[in-house]
This record gives sequence, C-alpha cells and structure tokens, in this order.
Amino acid sequence: MGMEALLSPRVLWLLLWVQLCRGAAEVRLEDGGWRCAGRVEVKHQGQWGTVCSLSWDMADAAVVCKQLGCGSAVKAHGNAHFGPGSGPIWMAAVRCSGTESALSECTNDEWYRQYCDHSLDAGVTCSGFVRLVGGESPCSGRVEIHDGKQWKTVCDSDFGPKAADVVCRELQCGAALSVPRAADFGEGVGAMWDRELQCVGNESFLMFCPRGSPRDQPCTHTNAAGVTCTRFRLVNGSTACEGRVEVYVLGTWGTLCASRWDLSDAHVLCRHINCGFAESIPRGGHFGRGTGPVWRDSFHCDGTEAHLGQCPVTALGASLCSHENDAAVICSASSTSLRLVSGESRCDGRVEIFQHGTWGRVLDDEWDMQEASVVCRQLRCGEAETAYNPPKPQRGTGAVGLRGVRCAGHEASLTLCNTSLPESALAAGIAEDVGVVCWGSQQVRLVNGPGRCAGRVEIYHQGSWGTVCDDGWDLSDAAIVCHQLGCGGAVEVVGSTRFGEGSGQIWLDSVNCSGAEAALWECPAGSWGQHDCGHKEDAGVVCSDFIALRLQNSTNCSGRLQVFYNGTWGTVCSNSMTPKTVSLACKELGCGDGGSLETRLPYGRVSGPTWLDRVECGERNSSFWQCPSAPWDPQSCDDLRDETHITCNGRRPETPPAPVTTCPNSTSCTDREKIRAVGGENGCSGRVEVWHRGSWGTVCDDSWDMQDAEVACRQLGCGPAVSALEEAAFGEGTGPIWLEQVECRGTEPSLQDCWARPGDSGACRHKEDAAVHCSAAPTTAAPTPRPDPTRGRPTGSRRLSLPVIICIILGALLCLVLALLAGQVRSARAGRGGSGRAWEPFPEAVYEEIGYSPAWEKQVRFSGSGSNSEGSLTKLQPYPGDSKEEDGPGSAADVPVLPGGDPADGYDDAREVSDPGEDHGPGQGDWEMARAPEEAAGPRDAPGESTGYDDAEEVTLAHPPEDTQAVPPELSAQQSLSARPEEPINAVQLGAARREERSVQLGEP
Repeated sequence: MGMEALLSPRVLWLLLWVQLCRGAAEVRLEDGGWRCAGRVEVKHQGQWGTVCSLSWDMADAAVVCKQLGCGSAVKAHGNAHFGPGSGPIWMAAVRCSGTESALSECTNDEWYRQYCDHSLDAGVTCSGFVRLVGGESPCSGRVEIHDGKQWKTVCDSDFGPKAADVVCRELQCGAALSVPRAADFGEGVGAMWDRELQCVGNESFLMFCPRGSPRDQPCTHTNAAGVTCTRFRLVNGSTACEGRVEVYVLGTWGTLCASRWDLSDAHVLCRHINCGFAESIPRGGHFGRGTGPVWRDSFHCDGTEAHLGQCPVTALGASLCSHENDAAVICSASSTSLRLVSGESRCDGRVEIFQHGTWGRVLDDEWDMQEASVVCRQLRCGEAETAYNPPKPQRGTGAVGLRGVRCAGHEASLTLCNTSLPESALAAGIAEDVGVVCWGSQQVRLVNGPGRCAGRVEIYHQGSWGTVCDDGWDLSDAAIVCHQLGCGGAVEVVGSTRFGEGSGQIWLDSVNCSGAEAALWECPAGSWGQHDCGHKEDAGVVCSDFIALRLQNSTNCSGRLQVFYNGTWGTVCSNSMTPKTVSLACKELGCGDGGSLETRLPYGRVSGPTWLDRVECGERNSSFWQCPSAPWDPQSCDDLRDETHITCNGRRPETPPAPVTTCPNSTSCTDREKIRAVGGENGCSGRVEVWHRGSWGTVCDDSWDMQDAEVACRQLGCGPAVSALEEAAFGEGTGPIWLEQVECRGTEPSLQDCWARPGDSGACRHKEDAAVHCSAAPTTAAPTPRPDPTRGRPTGSRRLSLPVIICIILGALLCLVLALLAGQVRSARAGRGGSGRAWEPFPEAVYEEIGYSPAWEKQVRFSGSGSNSEGSLTKLQPYPGDSKEEDGPGSAADVPVLPGGDPADGYDDAREVSDPGEDHGPGQGDWEMARAPEEAAGPRDAPGESTGYDDAEEVTLAHPPEDTQAVPPELSAQQSLSARPEEPINAVQLGAARREERSVQLGEP
C-alpha cells in the first residue's frame, strides 16, 4: 500500500473519528438565544466546527438535547437556521438511532462533506429540562420541569436550596440568591411535578439529581416553588454583604475590573443581594486577589435599577485589567430596614419599611422635615431637602408597615420615633403615603443625544429635572459632567441647536468649574434656580466615551466599518472578526441581523485613526458595544487589508445625517470647517465664529478691519470681503470670545494664521462681536451644472458678483470726479497765475499779487526739473513741529480748498530754492518736499520759457545771484521759511518777456 493510500481523505476521516470515539466530543448550541437552542457545533482537536444538515432529523437532534441535558428535541433545523457558522465542518450525513448518549457515537459519512458548506449548518431546539417563569428575567421565577411531554410546576416542599443552586447553574444564571415563599411568582397551570428533588448541590444538571418517590398527598399551585438567581456574588469578606465582586459568565466565575466601578453600580448590587446600600468601594485588592478571568465590562447604573443586569453595559475598547484592580464593595448589610421607591435615585421617593419579612408602606398625614431628616440620615443620603405626600397616582398598594410617625429629628432610625397615636387618630384612618427628597438624590444626565455620553445637560435637584444655562459654559465645565457620568473627558460643548431645548427649571447659570470638582453642583455658579436665560441657551456636551457606528463610503448597508470615539471617526480592524461580530454590527446599524465580511482588499497603509481591533462578539453579547476587544488605540492596525468592509443582509430607510459628524473636532478639522458666519442670510455673511478647544466662539472687533475680513471670507470660501462689520452687527454671540485684536496682513489662508491675542482677557464683550459680509455665496453651495474647462489654469475672464461690479463703477466715477476737480483747480490757478506752456489748456498767463498772511505763509522752492504735470502739484507740508518720520511724499496733508476772499488764499506751488553749498540749520530738512521719481526725471525747461508764476519749481544753484533780496529775519521766528534769517533766499526771476507786471518778492505783503 502506498503512502497516498494511507493518507487518503477516507482514511484520515476514519482516523479522526477513532479519536472522537475515545471520548465523547463536546457539543454546544450557538446563536439560539439560550443554551438549549441553536446551531450545533462540535469541538475536535481544540477547534469548534459545525455539522452539515444533510439527512439531519429528529433522532439526531434528540441525542444532542440528551447530551446537553436539555430535555427532549422540539425541532431539528437545517439550512443554517441559526445563521452560518465558521471553521471546519466536522460531520455530515449523521445517522443516530436515538439511544446514543453523545453525538460523536452516531455514524456519519465523510463523502457527503464535499457537498456541504456553512449554508447547510444543522441546528436544534430542545425543550429544556427546567425553566423559570413569571420573574423579571430568565434567572428568576416559578420552577417548572419538562417530563418529555409537558411542563409541570414543582411543589415548594420538593425543592430546597441545593436544588435551587443546581437550577441556577444549569440555566447559567450563577448562584441561587433566594428561594421565595410559595407562589411568590404567581400560580402555574396544568399538572404538578410529584417527586422530591434530592440534589447534593454539585450536579451540572437538574435531571441528574436523585428523585424521591411520588407524593401521597397532591400539591396545589398555591405552593409553587420559585427561585431567584444572581450572576454576582461577594467573596472573601467577613460577612455575606462585603467582599470582592465576582461575575458568573458562561459557566465560569471571574472578578470584575474596578476601572469604571462606582457607587451607583455598587448601590444596585447591594440592593440586589439584599444587603442594603453601598457604604464604600475599597480599591487596591482590599479583599485579596481573585482568580480566573477578569471581566472588563463597565456598568452604567443610575442607582434605581433592581439588579446590574438592567444597567447599560459596555466592554468595547476597555483597557486591560489585572487582579490588582478587582472591584469590591462594603454594603450596609441587613441593618437597614428602610428604602425609598419610585424615585429617580435611592435617595428620593416613597418611604417603605421592612417588618416581619415583608416591605410595607409608611402612612402619615402630618409628615414634615423632622421625619424626613431621620429617613435621610438613616439611609446616609445627606440632609433632607423636601418632605411630601405623593400624589394619588404615585401612592403605594399593599401592606402598611407604619401608620403615624412623630420624630424629634435627631433619631438614628425611623423605628425609634414615636409611633403611638391617640385612638381617635387611628380611628380617623390615616391614608397618606409619605416621601422624601434627600440631598444625596442630586444627579446629572445627558438627554436627547445619540448616546448616554452626549446630550443636553440636566440636573436632578429638589425632586425635579432641570437644565443648565450655557452662559460661560466651556470645556472645563463639560469635563466635570463627563467625569461624573463615567464618560471620559469632554471633546465638545454645544448649545440647544444640537440637542434641543429642555423644559421646566433652569437650575444653574454662569457655571465656572476649575476641573477639580467631583460634581457639577460643586462648581462656582449662581444660586439654584437664579438665571437670566431661556431654554434656547441650554448647555450640552459630547464626551470622549460617546461611541457610534457607521459604514463609510456606504451604499446604504455596505461599506467600511468605522467607530466614533474621542471626537473622531476611526476604522475598525478585521483581525479576529467573526460572523457574530458582523451580525451585531449590522443590527446596531439597522441593516438587518447578519452580513458578510469582504476579504479582497487592496494593499496600502491606512489613513486616519484605527480605533479598534480584535472585536470578538460571543454568545453572551446582545449588543455590539458589549463585545470584548483590544483597548482603544488610534493605531490598532496600519494595513488597508486589515480594514473591516461588510455587507449587511438588510437595508435601512434613508435618514437625515447623524447628529455627530467628523467635524468640528480638534484633530481632523480643515481650516474651512473651523470658521462659520452666523446670523446672515447664507454662510457668507454674519457674525464670525471660530472653532477652538472643542467649542465655537466669537472674535472681538478691536482692530477688526478689511484685511481681517478678507482672510475670514477666504477661509469661508466666499470670495473677497465686501465689508468688515463691528459692534455685533448680526447679533451678540454666546460662549467664549476666542480672539481679540486680530492683525491679518490679508494674505493668510485662515484667521488662525493671523496674529491675535487670546480672547480670555475679559476686555471684550459679546456686544463687540466682529462680523463680515463677503461678496459670494459659499463655494460648497454653488451649482456646478457642468465642468469648467478653464478650471485649474489662468483665465482671462471670470464672472464677477454684483457687489464687485458696483464697487468698480463707483471707483470709476470717483476717479472721474477727481479728474474734473483737478482740472478746475488748474483752471483757477491758470486764471490767476497764467502759464506759458504750449500744452496747457490756458496758454494766456494772468498774473496777480500773492496775498501775504503770516499765519499762512508758505515756503517756496524751485525745482531743477521742468516737468509740470498734475502729479507734481505740491501738497501742504506738515507743521514744523511734526516729526521727520512724517515727512516725504504721502505724509503731507492734501491741499485744502480755501475761499478766494480769505487772507490765507494763496499759491502753494512755489517751491524752495536749495543751495547745496549751504549747511541747513536744525529743522530745515523737515521742510523739504521730496519729489516723485517722475518729477526728477522730467526734462528741464528751455531758457527763456516762462514757467508761470504758480508753477515755479526748485532750482539748485551753485552760486546765488547777486540781485536776490534778503528775507526779513522775523520770518525765522515764525518758522515759515527754510533759509536762515540772516541769509538771503536764492531765487530765479519770475515771469518771462511778456510779463508786464512787476516782480514780487516772495513773502512780501
């Protein structure tokens, strides 16, 4: 026989089943909702695999039910009724006679495996042998047993604590918490179980317990047995009401990680195990190190739940935990005989007292703050805030524990108060239930958001919920809320536009937390209920632990799986991804109850954060958020092939975008997404707000000008700026003022790139909010009916908006007016002084005397240039007292238009003669008017050509002529001339051959 024959598939298959027959192979039922229904899976060589449903029938199913201790088979399922499995298909064409004790003892045919895939996985629904009915959960209720034909109720006299432990263990409900009195879960119907269950207590299944002989006396349904199981217990404490917290999961006890364990969770556990309330939660292995697994589940209780199973639970992304951080609690034990019910916390509600083994009502028509103080003190809930009688709909029913109580207010418990009333009072019949609100009832919550860690902030105070005003609300305040709720840190503060307006009281205003407070009401703020706000100003917050799921690049229910965490969207990696994980993801997305994982992905590196990896959802997980995974890590994987792409088997209706988007946030926003214009008709006009440190804030209008507005409009994608507006032109904003004294050059890509001062100085108020009006509509909203062929290259024509066209027209008109005005000025001067230039409009020169006024006396200087264009008209020089920095072209004031009859009316075009050989006295340089380049470059006038009286320009002379007259020395005292008083002024003769009037000395009256 060759090696090929020895290693043929048939021989390998026989060898496999030889191994199976050495001992019964483990069997389990998956995805059926409980341990006695689901897809059949067999464990071989350490690996779980499925069974093909070819020829699968009730006889095969019966063996599976028997092996699992699940009673009789109800139905044999084929065609992956409970969903397709994964891994190998270990068995096909199974043939059981029904007498086998294990599935591995049945025969099967390997040859048929070639026709099987996971779409043919076999399943079973068993009757089960025991169940609990009539309770609040599958782990509490009336005990019923299936005898193979029908369900029968167990009599309480046949059912003891050891049998209760076996039932809880079989149902994977942990341990028995209590065995209530007869018919506590209601009476059953049908037949009664007539044999005693004589369990030792260590049996795996109730069917393995010894049974007694049939009863002689029949039992009735009024004596039905019941049990309450718990998956939680306290171990290693000195009493049953203190110790290390352990949780029962899939047949195994393990410790609970303390990373998110708080007093609210501990209160629920203490009440659930009948140990009162939580006094403390010790840390650091106070009750020793546990053994076995450490469960990283985080419970998010508000304190009113009946047991921890009613609290929201998350495990996704939880940090690794060791036995050094086991959760623990010290409960108040059974010393408490008081509780508050129907309230919003354990510290408010209707009063009940425990007497004679049952809870009873407390009735009192004169209930006041003295009695309420005793109740709050006994429950360790702080001081009493309110004592009240509940309205009729909130009154209790049932037994009465106390009727009429009179306390002095200092008693340690309510039972120590005076309860002996006159006969007349008792005969009158006291029928009013009583209630209290203690200081310890205060709590905070986030409502109307997409999850428990995002929403509008509300506080429970004095027995009612109210909101918080967003005046001054910032990340420091929001961080206290997030920490208080166990939601990590704050990533964004928002207003009522995101999570809607609240109702009722506005409890707090002007909150100003430092960050060290343990609760929001410990922060500095206005008095309770004192505010100047409306509900349109209700504060909200998004915490870092807010999580959401989406399919990116999705065609409805197919795409890349991403999770929102810490304010950003990130990829979910596909390592260890199972069909169960895909199924729960699809359910969370509203895309059906199953799906497939895409595996053919391209090579490359992932961009952006990859928050999660190794998400491993199992049988105990009913939500995607409960699935264990690797801890949160923005670099969980870096290969594109590790991204999770799924296609779900359902479709969801089209819905508006989710309230949480990628931006704004501090890590992934673009500059365009960090600015907005609020209050205008579109996104291109309005109050300027910028995104910084997780919230929107305004910009102060100090130094706000067109250059700043240009940058803001460019960042908004709204074209050039039309106007820079001040003084809250579009209304006052709210929240922080992020920037003040913005100084942009006008070329920056965003306001964040401009120089500015932080807006936390307190110098600005919202009445100084800056605003902008841009020329265009947002570029994202502009219609693009067809591609622009010129896009991406220079073009000679572009569409201009109406405001730009109007500005161009007004500019042209202004230039025209200025040109006409300049012509009129020249005409007036020509009429007075004349001109000899052939190209001037008025060649005829008319000369007049220059009126002299000491107050308006001007210096004159002569230029060596003969150019006499309009641009060379000299402007008034600054007053001699001005600094040198203000000298030069562009610094002098424009020539004023003076009335013709005014003594100051004179010509300012005469210019100073400067002798390069002279040393100017102090201050003389201040009087020189620098020439424009075009003046210096102009041609000189021909000798003998008249320059005109008004148009004389500066001439530089090497030697002053002898006929110049001295300037009177008194002009120096007035600082009206540049020459020294004792020296003559060098000048050229004014006029030409045609001048008939006399020459007038400059400065002569």
